[in-house]
Amino acid sequence: MNEFQIYPAIDLRGGKCVRLFQGDYGQETVYADSPVEMAKSFVDAGAKWIHMVDLDGAKDGSRINDQVVIEAAKLDANIQVGGGIRSREDISHYLSNGVARVIIGSLAVREPELVASFIEEFGAERIVIGIDAKDGMAATEGWIETSHKPASEVAAYFALKGAKHFIYTDISTDGTLAGPNIDANRKLVADDASQVIVSGGIGTLDDVKKVKKAAADSPIAGLIIGKALYENRFTLEEALSC
Repeated sequence: MNEFQIYPAIDLRGGKCVRLFQGDYGQETVYADSPVEMAKSFVDAGAKWIHMVDLDGAKDGSRINDQVVIEAAKLDANIQVGGGIRSREDISHYLSNGVARVIIGSLAVREPELVASFIEEFGAERIVIGIDAKDGMAATEGWIETSHKPASEVAAYFALKGAKHFIYTDISTDGTLAGPNIDANRKLVADDASQVIVSGGIGTLDDVKKVKKAAADSPIAGLIIGKALYENRFTLEEALSC
């Protein structure tokens, strides 16, 4: 069975730590002026991994908050980052500056063959396929656009190309604290050779326990927690103890 990991989330916009409601850039809450200090607090609480997303980059299609991410990568934890990663240069920039894994989302939907070549070049451990879905269809450009490709079809393609790590975000649950879409995560990939990280909707410790339980007999291998931590629904220490 895959080792289960909890990933506290830091979303970056304008150099600050924010959260969006269902991916809506017009419904933003700022939680901290210093994302690096927030990352340090997660490390101090016991986090082995931190999930960071450059929301400005995701929307504009270029690296914008990358220096904040690189600074956080100096901490005693592994950083995985997504948002605005559109080229080989973007990937190399992060990986050569201490970031453990990069998440490719929009490009994986639009140019799958190119992204498959990145997996071959940089290795399956360094590339995460991020699949964000609205009603089961893959979304792109910071969730602003919805493609005509089913999320499961995108995942199946990359599983065949050797991808090991997937993040599945159900946009309808993200930022709602209403519970994750565990069933969709279970069905994303067909075998345990791939690892799926659940993202979106975590609101209680019971949600954490449900995802951990689902990991026992599915490809689910991790969980991203954002808003619940920022709104003090529970602590990271409590989540890790589950």
